[in-house]
Amino acid sequence: MARIFGYAVAALSVFTGIHYGYFPETSENIAIVALLYPHLIYIASGPFRRRKAYTTRQFLIHGDALLCGIFLGLIHFPLEIVVLFVIMINTSFIVVGSLTAWAFCIISLISGAGAAYLLTGNVSAPPVPYEVFLVTAAGVGFHLALTAHNSYRQARDLMRLKMKFQGQVERFQALSHQVSKYVAPQIWESIFSGRRQVRLETQRKKLVVFFSDIVGFSTLSEQMEAESFTDLLNTYLTDMSHIALKYGGTIDKFIGDGIMIFFGDPKTKGTKRDALACASMAIEMRNHMEILRQRWSDQGISAPLQIRMGISTGYCTVGNFGTESRMDYTIIGKEVNLASRLETEAAPGEILISQDTYTLIKERISCRSRGNAIVKGFRDPIPTFLVMDYLSQQNQQNQRISQEADGFILRIDQDQLSDDERDNIADTLERTARNLRKDHPTGEMIENLTPQSLPLTSETD
Repeated sequence: MARIFGYAVAALSVFTGIHYGYFPETSENIAIVALLYPHLIYIASGPFRRRKAYTTRQFLIHGDALLCGIFLGLIHFPLEIVVLFVIMINTSFIVVGSLTAWAFCIISLISGAGAAYLLTGNVSAPPVPYEVFLVTAAGVGFHLALTAHNSYRQARDLMRLKMKFQGQVERFQALSHQVSKYVAPQIWESIFSGRRQVRLETQRKKLVVFFSDIVGFSTLSEQMEAESFTDLLNTYLTDMSHIALKYGGTIDKFIGDGIMIFFGDPKTKGTKRDALACASMAIEMRNHMEILRQRWSDQGISAPLQIRMGISTGYCTVGNFGTESRMDYTIIGKEVNLASRLETEAAPGEILISQDTYTLIKERISCRSRGNAIVKGFRDPIPTFLVMDYLSQQNQQNQRISQEADGFILRIDQDQLSDDERDNIADTLERTARNLRKDHPTGEMIENLTPQSLPLTSETD
């Protein structure tokens, strides 16, 4: 519509000029061409617009610039009309949007004017009658208003589309955030970043596999109300998940109170660093159980819950298993079975690892041989090792004291105490010891006990 009206302004200017004797009668041909051209070019460019709309639009605007230059040359460049038409056609160039396109349109305009100048020669145009200028100015002004209206309407439609699109994006983000809770964060991130395709495929990788569960949890579940039991389990799984993610572990699944985690996919720092990260995670999980036991004790859960863990390192098959409509990203292989068996073999509070894992972490973490274990599914005995603590902390084991019993909890970390705090704690312990001996039925026997004979145990963390 803007193109039709722009050419109509040119035709109207010519007809007005003919009427007032400014243009010769032969100029009617220019006006007729101006009226027919936009309709003809619209029909002819239809197939191209459907296939390449942007390219076709660029081509047509350059054609308009060329024809405008020719038109101004044929009417011998009257200054008043030249200024009005340059304003009108320049507005159309700007609507195209690109500075480069605008510059090339100006070149096309000048080229058309130059071609017309060569055809008509150097003929000076007489002064433009007031009526012709007024009609041309009114037409150009209306064309500018029409262009501005179209631009406003397009901007309004774009704003509506933006708001609609933004709403869809926010809805998609909310849904994707909810879906992310069903898969490991590493897997979710690799899928949404485009690095991983969701299709049935697997690969062989050397991974570090971790299993853990809570000893005696099934018995405890029979003694607790469903709500309290659920809260306890969710608290445990939440805290352990935070620790796993802290060390870069990929949480495969929760099996009741059991957790399966692996290191080395989709991101890996090398098998040695993956194994060290897994062992460090296990140590922190074991230490964190002290905090959880205290929290549960405050809630009236007196059972001294402890976890046992197993770690194995080796080649596994990792990837998407299942069907095209329902997949599970997981790992399979004998190392998975071995880690599960080691977890079963471990005693409460122990971290039992395979020999391959021990070889990778022994330079940084203190381990003790547990001997060979006969595990289901393996013909030969499996050498096993117990994870103790970081080697750098072995010389600090006497600095930390921990003791728990019904009605009694004692934890001391001397490295974190100032001299004044040590003195205050020592005074408190001495007064408490005297009161215990005084109140005990066999106080005389307790008086003979020394502080060194108290049943305090040293821990490595």
